[in-house]
Amino acid sequence: MLRTHTCGELNEKHIDRDVTLCGWIHSRRDHGNLVFIDLRDKCGLTQIVFWGKETVKKIADLRPEYVLLVKGKVQNRPKGTENPKIPTGLIEVAVSEYEVLNTSRTPPFEIAGDMEATEEIRFAYRYLDLRRPGVADNLHLRHKIIKAMRDFLDERQFTEIETPLLTKSTPEGARDYLVASRLNPGKFYALPQSPQLFKQILMISGLERYFQIAKCLRDEDLRADRQPEFTQLDIEMSFVDEEDIFLLIEELLKYLFEKALNIPLETPFARLSYSEAMEKYKSDKPDLRTKGQKFKFAWIKGFPLFKYNEDEKRWESEHHPFTAPSDEGLSQDLSKIRARAYDLVLNGVEIGSGSIRIHKRELQEKIFDILKIGKEEAQQRFGFLLRALEYGAPPHAGIALGLDRFVAILSGETSIREVIAFPKTQKGVCPLTGAPTEVSKQQLKELNLSAKK
Repeated sequence: MLRTHTCGELNEKHIDRDVTLCGWIHSRRDHGNLVFIDLRDKCGLTQIVFWGKETVKKIADLRPEYVLLVKGKVQNRPKGTENPKIPTGLIEVAVSEYEVLNTSRTPPFEIAGDMEATEEIRFAYRYLDLRRPGVADNLHLRHKIIKAMRDFLDERQFTEIETPLLTKSTPEGARDYLVASRLNPGKFYALPQSPQLFKQILMISGLERYFQIAKCLRDEDLRADRQPEFTQLDIEMSFVDEEDIFLLIEELLKYLFEKALNIPLETPFARLSYSEAMEKYKSDKPDLRTKGQKFKFAWIKGFPLFKYNEDEKRWESEHHPFTAPSDEGLSQDLSKIRARAYDLVLNGVEIGSGSIRIHKRELQEKIFDILKIGKEEAQQRFGFLLRALEYGAPPHAGIALGLDRFVAILSGETSIREVIAFPKTQKGVCPLTGAPTEVSKQQLKELNLSAKK
């Protein structure tokens, strides 16, 4: 290691100790033959001191965001200059040697200050934006939440399994992102909108308890709480009903709030039917907070299984076509059949959605028939699932929690872009890299494609 300590760990216990620090120049204050610099790394700030006419002359060109290595002795700050707001605020390092590890151009916005920059500029220089405490703090919180999720589920015998990113296009709802196959001309992979069918097949495989911190991609119009690629905590369990899912997630969130936020969470959460929510709150995402309440949860269950598309004159799935109906005989008026589906709502925002799945081929084919997905089309799109359902598929259920949205709410952000390291704009553009971009004619030729202007 180039350094002996970070910029956030030195305190009075280190007085008179020789140390080596590395970091970025956060700010500089000149007082004649005395120069104070706040040196910053991911752990915090340490004040370093240069003194003497010749030394001050030598460091005249040191500017914010230069990368320094400094050696020196830890000493008490002079009386009246202490800063008790930071862990290192009672000490400073008197520099005996220094090395400029790299220089920096003047940033397009202030790193040390609170000056607002446009989103476009911030995202184009995201590596600078991430040096500022706000977004960096959000990413640290995100890490703590994901770690706590993994620890909790591991203790309960869940297995983390990665599912494919290059998969079959089975469009249902949002549009797929398609990837041309060079080795199979004219054929395409799809990037997954969710791991839905793979996790069901994992239950048929007998693994019983699965989870994944899953990347999902949807080619849809964007809003403040949406991105073309997003992350969710994906969970699937065998031999369970709705209440088992509810209890697991309540325990998980209680654990998360205590571990990541040091906040006690009251359980069980409120449980409302879709009809109750619509009648009482005029919304299927009700905000149940009362005065003084902050992070209020509610389960909404019993959604309609189908909705009627007037334009296309056909029934569609309200959730997705793999959701079990409350009436397996499908003997009622289709508009009255309820889905064994459930949403988790936090402060009026949906942060999770799931359902009991269909585990019998005959019922799955009935649903496809209602949705006007004929036998040939069903076989072409979902044949691998239908075949798997014939081999002793157990009853199973699952849920996915939107990780980006969840972290945004907990960190007090209004946009999920503030909790994602490298987000896209509302037009789906990455200002940092310029993606999406055109590709060469040779690349298109190898894929047997051509592009129209």
